[in-house]
Amino acid sequence: MQQKSSATGKAWSGRFSEPVAELVKRYTASVEFDQRLAEFDIQGSLAHASMLESCGIIAAADLASIRTGLAQILDEIRVGQFEWLLDLEDVHLNIEKRLTALVGEAGKRLHTARSRNDQVATDVRLWLRASIDELLVLIKGLQLALLDLAEQHADTVMPGFTHLQVAQPVTFGHHLMAYFEMLKRDTQRMRDCRTRVNRLPLGAAALAGTSFPIDRERVARELGFNGVCENSLDAVSDRDFAIEFTACAALIMTHLSRLSEDLILWMSPRIGFIDIADRFCTGSSIMPQKKNPDVPELVRGKTARVTGHLMALLTLMKSQPLAYNKDNQEDKEPLFDTVDTLTATLRIYADMMGGITVKKDAMRQAALQGYATATDLADYLVKKGLPFRDAHEAVALAVRHAEGKRCDLSELSLNELLEFSPLIADDVFAVLTLEGSLNSRNHIGGTAPAQVRAAIQRGRKFIETL
Repeated sequence: MQQKSSATGKAWSGRFSEPVAELVKRYTASVEFDQRLAEFDIQGSLAHASMLESCGIIAAADLASIRTGLAQILDEIRVGQFEWLLDLEDVHLNIEKRLTALVGEAGKRLHTARSRNDQVATDVRLWLRASIDELLVLIKGLQLALLDLAEQHADTVMPGFTHLQVAQPVTFGHHLMAYFEMLKRDTQRMRDCRTRVNRLPLGAAALAGTSFPIDRERVARELGFNGVCENSLDAVSDRDFAIEFTACAALIMTHLSRLSEDLILWMSPRIGFIDIADRFCTGSSIMPQKKNPDVPELVRGKTARVTGHLMALLTLMKSQPLAYNKDNQEDKEPLFDTVDTLTATLRIYADMMGGITVKKDAMRQAALQGYATATDLADYLVKKGLPFRDAHEAVALAVRHAEGKRCDLSELSLNELLEFSPLIADDVFAVLTLEGSLNSRNHIGGTAPAQVRAAIQRGRKFIETL
């Protein structure tokens, strides 16, 4: 909604002999972006008012009026009829002013025993806690999409890479499960972060606590916090919980950026391992044949955006003395945008994973290139008694020979292979097949299809615990 100016005085205007300059007013106001905290501000105010009444600080009639007024304000906000005033700076003063207009003196009593300093810290924690809960659901949705696709391709052979060079055969399901494991750790980090977000600052007041006989633990219980922030200076001034969350978000985006890079490479016609559904791609304004993987490309770009927000928040806090400083107004836009960006990314990614077509033949043909089973031949020789370093050298010579013939190791004759080691016998050809390579890695964490399916089952059990 459009912000409007008002001649209404500030909550603190009695101290000053002249009004705030219009330019300063606009520069310092946060209501344009912090109004998204409104419902949480009201939630915190209701708990605070209830506590004030239970402690005998305000009358029961005042509490009733406050509840009635805040309920009306909440309705006005939800239907878009609330008038946000720039002159009132932020979400807190806008709601308080409207409450006073609706219920009179009772509205003025609501701010007893609190400050905007502990109020905003509480609002942000309430909002972020709810955002984390929503994000955890979205991460779970993406994990399920990865599990479903991995299960379909537990046997699908593809080349595994190091340095973007063909290294060893893996399955496509195994490759996808690597990203599942990353998201599993991301989930654990996010849940752990939530425990530190979920502490109540309210009651710290401006910085030193309050002289009123308040009950902070009651407010914490009512708002669902695990406990209270135990130092008033720390409660109002630090934003480490926001920084920690943004670090968690940056890691998730980094993992999705890596997956995006894989998808982009795999979709390239020069590789041709997959196709991404048209609804996630765009064309070119000049080249009619183009189909561009815009979504994964944008995920890479938006990862830089979230990482930038993390750097901004770290820099914001690094030189602040205790306690609250106006600098902390700048915590909200990076934090809000981080949540918005991660939310949108997780939603679209889960959908996109369900729209991937896998080109099995292309993957298999690529796995036959680059001598992907060379390590298997070395392991074969070691099992025959040759020291690994000697086996490594023998296979390297065999690869050089195969390169000269422009063929795969499996296409060399037994007599040719015997030139590199007399330990080689007919059973070597089973080792040199793609399936033989995969099945030989039949241990937890290995790429054998049986192990991939076991990993998927463990993944599904993990999901059930969330």
